[in-house]
Amino acid sequence: MAVPKLVVVASLLVMVTVLTLVEAEQTSMQVNSDKAEGSPVPTMDCGAACTARCRLSSRQRLCRRACGTCCARCNCVPPGTSGNQELCPCYANMTTHQNRRKCP
Repeated sequence: MAVPKLVVVASLLVMVTVLTLVEAEQTSMQVNSDKAEGSPVPTMDCGAACTARCRLSSRQRLCRRACGTCCARCNCVPPGTSGNQELCPCYANMTTHQNRRKCP
């Protein structure tokens, strides 16, 4: 008599485990499909933003190149020709090997 009870309990545990795994997989697939359907993160026009940022620089080509690298990594360029870096923390925190600010 003890064996059939053990078989029933084991069968129920297996069924509950399988149902839990199936439900988790369905939820995972639903979350992934929601992410795919959502609007992509808009990327900014780094060329135009860096041209505006560097327009008063004495070395515009160097400024635009550094700004373009920072913009590509951060997807952000602070407004204005200088300063305002607190508005774009990623941009403000990038440094060169000499620990100087990378982004103009």
